[in-house]
Amino acid sequence: MSPEVVGGLGIILLLVLILLNVSVGLSLFLVGFLGVSLLTDWSVGLAQLGTAAFGTANAYSLSVIPLFILMGMFMSNTGLGQDLFKAVDKWLGHTRGGLAIATIGASSIFAAISGSTNATTATMARIAIPEMDNYKYKSSLSTAAVAAGGTLGILIPPSVILILYGALTQEPIGPLLIAGIVPGILLALVFMITINIQVRLKPDIAPRALESAKFNEKIRSLATIWPFLLIFMVSIGGIYLGVFTPTEAGGIGAIGAFFVTLITRKLTWSKLLSSLDDTIRLSVMIFLILIGASIFGRFLALSQIPMKLTSFVGSLDVSPFVILALILFVYLILGMFMEGIAIMVLTLPIVYPMVTQLGFDGLWFGIILVMVINIGVLTPPLGLSVYIISGVVKDVPIQKIFRGVAPMVVVMVFFTILLIIFPEIVTYLPSLTRS
Repeated sequence: MSPEVVGGLGIILLLVLILLNVSVGLSLFLVGFLGVSLLTDWSVGLAQLGTAAFGTANAYSLSVIPLFILMGMFMSNTGLGQDLFKAVDKWLGHTRGGLAIATIGASSIFAAISGSTNATTATMARIAIPEMDNYKYKSSLSTAAVAAGGTLGILIPPSVILILYGALTQEPIGPLLIAGIVPGILLALVFMITINIQVRLKPDIAPRALESAKFNEKIRSLATIWPFLLIFMVSIGGIYLGVFTPTEAGGIGAIGAFFVTLITRKLTWSKLLSSLDDTIRLSVMIFLILIGASIFGRFLALSQIPMKLTSFVGSLDVSPFVILALILFVYLILGMFMEGIAIMVLTLPIVYPMVTQLGFDGLWFGIILVMVINIGVLTPPLGLSVYIISGVVKDVPIQKIFRGVAPMVVVMVFFTILLIIFPEIVTYLPSLTRS
């Protein structure tokens, strides 16, 4: 068989294994090893297992992953999310649909520390939905606010998905994290405006505006927000100003989160052990995926599929935006059936060279890809964020949650188009760090 045929069969086998719920890392290991061995020699395949594992685990740039994860675990496991929601509610809760809007605001701040859609969604579902139920919010609105807010977890830095994107494409991680700031803040504002419009058009889905908190209460509430803002400003601000590298920022953020939770007396021995355990488990899973992706990427390179596809796409006499639209449409379909990390490791070795060959900025494409993945976590049949909420709020039918998030999905589609039309929204801040 030709290398191209072997490569195509390998991609199909990988997709089948992932759809059969075989772990992504193991699937990549198996297919990559078999593919390299068939195209070269079994001894070469065995050698790849060792060199890929050592090369990935030894990469200094990837040490940022467990550090940022540990930072997020300290903040999420110690109950600071509930204090954060109450503080944001003091400032935004008095508006119509204020608790839903406050959920978006709290999710934005929490996402800036957790770096995870799943962690942000699960935390806010447990905190915000019961509170909105007490004030007679319709479940379609309360669950939609939590689901939409959760998508900010992989857009606003530190984002584990963006770090993985950088590792898979060799895009610099620092500028990638900075690139998510403006789109993340703007998307949060767009979600808030969408909720405000919804409650004006359908007054029955939210109660009348609550009484505004007194000014001194609002000021006092900032005492629970400062840990999040301080850690974010120090870690991400340090990257932006060029004071330290992303890895150093992760270390400072993790140490800062440890001392903040210690000073505020939120960190107990059991929560410390739980945070360390969660960090180890998630980090090992991600590193196994990266090692497997390295072996699989070597297999694809030997198959020559990425090079030939890139050459073919470059020879097409159509607008690059037409090809980009087709690529994003495929990602949208994949997002309905697969988890974001699996999509990235499966497609980026092929898609990234094509996108850069078309003249698009690889950093900008990373943010666009995250947006499309975010749409996928809200759409059936997979809709991971929706299933997380359904697991927390068991009395709300999952079909109702999907209907509730539909306006948010529409908004996210238009926001993605906006980022395509005006790429400077993504690239402006990173360009300042590069200059």
